[in-house]
Amino acid sequence: MDQEKLDYFKNVLLEEMKTLQGEAGKTVTEMTSDASNFPDPTDRATQESDRNFELRIRDRERKLINKIKDALSRIESNEFGICDDCGEEIGEARLRARPVTTQCIDCKMAAEEKELRN
Repeated sequence: MDQEKLDYFKNVLLEEMKTLQGEAGKTVTEMTSDASNFPDPTDRATQESDRNFELRIRDRERKLINKIKDALSRIESNEFGICDDCGEEIGEARLRARPVTTQCIDCKMAAEEKELRN
């Protein structure tokens, strides 16, 4: 992959990581500053449910941030865009759709088929 494309994907990944980290910061601020005390058990349960949902989203985003860091590392080591399974180049369209991917579409489809059979 040429340097111009690598720079493009690096910028996309960095921007996504910046966005995710900003959301995480907002969540922490909101949860620590929210001093709501609901006397009604239903309202309290709703708040807890909302917080649990928010935390699950942030956990998924934390995992995505780790994948972004891995992808950035692969860019630096010139391994970005190479399938971990077959060693072939990952198509640019796939990388644009999912820049953190480590598998080409053929290997990903084969892995999903295997997973469905098990």
